[in-house]
Amino acid sequence: MIVTLTANPSLDRSVRLAAPLRVGEVQGATSSREDAGGKGINVARAVVAAGEACLAVLPLAGDDPFAGALASAALPSRTVPVQGLVRANITITDEAGTTTKLNLPGAQLTPQEAARVVDAAVAASEGARWLVLAGSLPPGAPDDFYVRVSSAVRSAHGAAAPRIAVDTSGPALRAVVHRGAPDLIKPNDDELSELAGVALGDRSVREILDIARALVPARVGAALVTLGARGALLVEADGAWAATPPPIRLVSTVGAGDSSLAGYVIAESRGAGPEDRLRSAVRYGAAAASLPGTQAPAPADLPAGDVVVTPLT
Repeated sequence: MIVTLTANPSLDRSVRLAAPLRVGEVQGATSSREDAGGKGINVARAVVAAGEACLAVLPLAGDDPFAGALASAALPSRTVPVQGLVRANITITDEAGTTTKLNLPGAQLTPQEAARVVDAAVAASEGARWLVLAGSLPPGAPDDFYVRVSSAVRSAHGAAAPRIAVDTSGPALRAVVHRGAPDLIKPNDDELSELAGVALGDRSVREILDIARALVPARVGAALVTLGARGALLVEADGAWAATPPPIRLVSTVGAGDSSLAGYVIAESRGAGPEDRLRSAVRYGAAAASLPGTQAPAPADLPAGDVVVTPLT
């Protein structure tokens, strides 16, 4: 069982243009779609599509239109009643794959609602192999919210607690790295740069490895660093590996990192070693980048091209 927590879900509206976005002008769209989104939801959809057991935990008001999109996704879920409505995110993509994203802040959680979300994550995690804490925090949630979730889950389940993966950014990522002891973090290059306080720029993969080594294993068990078109880097206590993606036709990069994390936990749950976990992560990320909107890739969507994995000393 893989459990995901999406504290700040979103109704993802994707619009596709035939030409680049022209700011201040009126343009016609060639297509559009709506998906139940938020990082944890995206991970869960890919996990379910792969045939693995999954449960998505999220806050959701009883009259929220998001419930329809969630039902359409056929995603097993545990919802926590709240007052505010799920936010809407808007993604605009042209034929070249250039993406513009507008993310709204989401509804504020009261302290009581936040506490119920933590309790739901603890209950859902019983017997799970992974708990994935993914996405931004809603207004009202403290920066250390994921630290509190991690602590509550480990206190409740002890040695049987699931492994905890975190995919977030900014102060929430900094807090969980410094005080949450996650088993895995999944930053992209920008998020790692902000976390380390170092500009990555055009640094080589080996230079990025040196930066990640300041975190692994001192503060986190492992780091899966996604590097866009350059692929990804997996850093563990006893090794590191880099992987390059197969060739694809780029459609939208939105959700590619979420799918990479899904590919990793799917492979790990099936007993794969680090090289195959990284290979699966890169293949899933590439698949998501070749699909419109935040559509979660299924096994049939995975690109057939080779994913070259290189051990780094």
